[in-house]
Amino acid sequence: MISAQPTSVLARLPSPASAPRRLLDALWHRRSVRVQLLLAFVVIDLIAVLVAGSVMILRARGQIRVEVAASMHLAELLVGDAVKLVHQQLSADQFLASLPVQLRSVRHVRIAVRDAAGVLVVAVPPAGRRADEHAPAPAWFAALVSPPAEVHNVPVMIDGRSAGEVEIIGEPADEVAEIWGNAVAVGSLAVIINVAMVGILYFLFGRVLDPLTALAGGLSDLQRQSYNVRLPRPHTRELATIAEHFNALALALEAVRAENLRLNRRLITAQDDERRRTALELHDEVGPCLFGLKANAASIAGATGDLPDKARQSVSGRLRDILGIIEHLQVINRSMLERLRPMALGHVPLKEILAQLVHERAGRHPHIAFSFTSGSLRSSYGDSIDLTIYRCIQESLTNVVRHAQAKHAIVEFGEAEDGAALALLVRDDGCGISPGKPPGFGIRGMQERVEGLGGHYRVESEAGGGTCVRITVPVIEPGGTAEVGGLSGG
Repeated sequence: MISAQPTSVLARLPSPASAPRRLLDALWHRRSVRVQLLLAFVVIDLIAVLVAGSVMILRARGQIRVEVAASMHLAELLVGDAVKLVHQQLSADQFLASLPVQLRSVRHVRIAVRDAAGVLVVAVPPAGRRADEHAPAPAWFAALVSPPAEVHNVPVMIDGRSAGEVEIIGEPADEVAEIWGNAVAVGSLAVIINVAMVGILYFLFGRVLDPLTALAGGLSDLQRQSYNVRLPRPHTRELATIAEHFNALALALEAVRAENLRLNRRLITAQDDERRRTALELHDEVGPCLFGLKANAASIAGATGDLPDKARQSVSGRLRDILGIIEHLQVINRSMLERLRPMALGHVPLKEILAQLVHERAGRHPHIAFSFTSGSLRSSYGDSIDLTIYRCIQESLTNVVRHAQAKHAIVEFGEAEDGAALALLVRDDGCGISPGKPPGFGIRGMQERVEGLGGHYRVESEAGGGTCVRITVPVIEPGGTAEVGGLSGG
């Protein structure tokens, strides 16, 4: 028992790989195809930017190194030429003082002139930046592209003596600024183009993937058993093939469902015909026979008056037993007739039969207020539909009486607006059905019978909120033939 606790604690700890997996799910797997394609494009674009930036930095470093080296070499040549041409007319001090002025136009270098003692005479900054040149580059960019600083010392010899030296220091700031300006311009243009490309791709991906969205909606319709859905044919060849196969599947499912509905209707009709024939035999054969037995038993009882007292009492007792058995059989016969098929169906208008059913329940259970409303109805919709509606109301009211603990029960029945279906609603204000309670045999029987006729059966209920049974039964067969009274009659 002691060793089980650390094991359970370790089992609750997240796996080291779970965090990256959750991140991958959040960033990729849970995204739509459109977003995944755009993310792939953005990642490829970022990789291209990194590669292009690295190449640009390498090329910029080489370019700056070449430019600075050329400028320093030019400065050295100019210093040498100035020493040869100018020192003959000027003293050493004057020459050193005038030398920076002659080198002022050299770019990418900084000039410092020292006398023979090493004392700084004058320092010349790099050639000034023109107004149309680029702004200074950021320090991080300059650190990336700037080569190591170079310093060249050029001695100044006048008449064989050292008059001082010129210190030439590489200064690539203006070249770095120029490269930075070009990079900013190219980068801004690239950002604008890429944003435009992302927008265009988002629109194009949406147009291309719209058929997939329609396919998902079609699959949802199939899941809801709506098999008459059809997808338009996309222009893309692969998606067009998928749409064609989907339409073929939906057509096949619709045909199979129609065939199943026809078979179910025939099965239910056959069952109802068999019940009706059995009920007729019970009513026309068994009922009269029982009545005849009862009449004969009563006649025998009348003829026992001439018998001796002891014999008369014995025969009278046996006759009472026989009459009791006959009455019991008559009760059983009537109950079987009611369960098999109400005899009034097919002879009395359906609306009156249903109203009488609700009225009888109201008379048996006065503590519940029953109400029945109906629209304009035909006299009959055929044996199968009439019996289905009758049984559904009968079972629903039985559940209200036995389980609902309701004070009011409402039955509404009528034709749909298009006249192609019948709509039945049975609602009560009782305790409702517990969410986890499985449906009973009565509910399953009603559902199977309704769905066997191509209808829909739905129970809406919540604890303490009452129960509502909604039933829809089509009156048009899958082939388009209306099922009217007498279609399945024998």
